[in-house]
Amino acid sequence: MVSSPAEGAVRQAASLVPDVAFWARRGGLLFKQARHAASLNQKALASRSGTSRTTLSAYEHGRKSPTLETAGRILDAAGFRLALEPKVEFTVETAGGHRFHVPSRLRRLPVAAALGVLRFGGRAYDLADRGQRRAAYSALLSEGGPAHLLDHIDGALLVELWDELALPAAVRAAWSPLVEEIRQEAGVMRQ
Repeated sequence: MVSSPAEGAVRQAASLVPDVAFWARRGGLLFKQARHAASLNQKALASRSGTSRTTLSAYEHGRKSPTLETAGRILDAAGFRLALEPKVEFTVETAGGHRFHVPSRLRRLPVAAALGVLRFGGRAYDLADRGQRRAAYSALLSEGGPAHLLDHIDGALLVELWDELALPAAVRAAWSPLVEEIRQEAGVMRQ
């Protein structure tokens, strides 16, 4: 059977999007995390959000998918909000046989993450200490993978430390456009 170009395009686009079950599981995990963070059991969160415990359980286990309105209501009842956040994508750069990752954008981290303790490369860094944060950021930018970068690099704190970081030339060159973009958006002028 020959398919039309439009049908082929739809099939190709569908193959690039994770299936519904994947998103149901991700949503269920989100509800479970929000509920635990709020120190609520299923019955209490269901009651607060105007749904039944069995329905909330089905959402949490990915057996059922809520509407966007319902998802927002459940998260709100747990003390969270449903928000649209730009996706961060990574490019992999190579310099002298060494690979490192560069994100498409940086974000602000919650204070606990931005100023917490990082364990990386066999060391512990207290990110609340400026000197240790400088050492940690130098190591992360040169050797960190996407998860470490997303979890521990705060965009504003990186910009503030940028000129002091000990980075290989290739790493500095690859990250510089991103840092300059953040500076321009914030109206920060270099001195």
